Amino acid sequence: MRLLAVVCLVLLVLSAREPLAQRIAHTDPARRQTVKAVHSGAGEMDYQVLLDSHSLDTNLYFVHRGILKPKSSLGNHFHNNCEEMYVILDGEAQFTVDGRTSQLKAPVGAPCRLGHSHALYNPTDAPVQFLNINVSMLKGENDAFNTDDPRVDVPLDRIPSFMTVYFDRALLRPVNAMFGGKGAVQYRRAVSPSVYVGPWAYTDHLLLPPGTTVGQQSHRGVAEVYYVMSGSGTLGVGSETAAIKEGDAIPVQLNETHTLQNPGTAPLELLIVGVSRERNKETQ
Repeated sequence: MRLLAVVCLVLLVLSAREPLAQRIAHTDPARRQTVKAVHSGAGEMDYQVLLDSHSLDTNLYFVHRGILKPKSSLGNHFHNNCEEMYVILDGEAQFTVDGRTSQLKAPVGAPCRLGHSHALYNPTDAPVQFLNINVSMLKGENDAFNTDDPRVDVPLDRIPSFMTVYFDRALLRPVNAMFGGKGAVQYRRAVSPSVYVGPWAYTDHLLLPPGTTVGQQSHRGVAEVYYVMSGSGTLGVGSETAAIKEGDAIPVQLNETHTLQNPGTAPLELLIVGVSRERNKETQ
């Protein structure tokens, strides 16, 4: 009887799930909020919540799409119940991890492990576009401890003393018929499961040239977020398909079959975040 109740509950959740097109979050300037002194930082930023803690079956806490204004920062802070990564999409910014700072050029990210202080500062005269991805240890729970340090005009290390991830197309490698798909796509596992302490499983970088596809796949232990870095295409989840474009964030739940197609004339570039059901970092 208990097994039957669990099965019924799963079927109820699946049947209540929103249609695919409604689950896709679109970057929309009209939905941005302006906030000042984030984590006791300098200046201000605009941001939009693309996905929140309800978006995945697993412990994704949020995906934010932000614009860090000139001479503004996300101040130095700790998280002891979550891990995150800032990804600079254009321009350059200063990353700080554990009190050491380096200026990095886009497209680049810095994984911020549990219990390690971090900050982000835009020293330039132009706005910087960024993503902030956060995965929590416990579903729907988050924390922050600010050190009241805006990390402005600090000494820089020429070579970063912390982990960095470059989403450089030159680092990608060809994969033929990925998951039974059509043609050769370009792929790289940018962040492996060993980088994080919690259930953040991986971060992948994927490029579909025009006319290529990624075949049907599903993961019993990992839910995923697809973020479209550039281009446009089509995502299939289960029996549904939907158009996707630059700035879209799409949640794919545990055990959902999904496919990708690029029927256009320009490359479709994606960042993929896998969040494991368990802390043992299942990747399948």
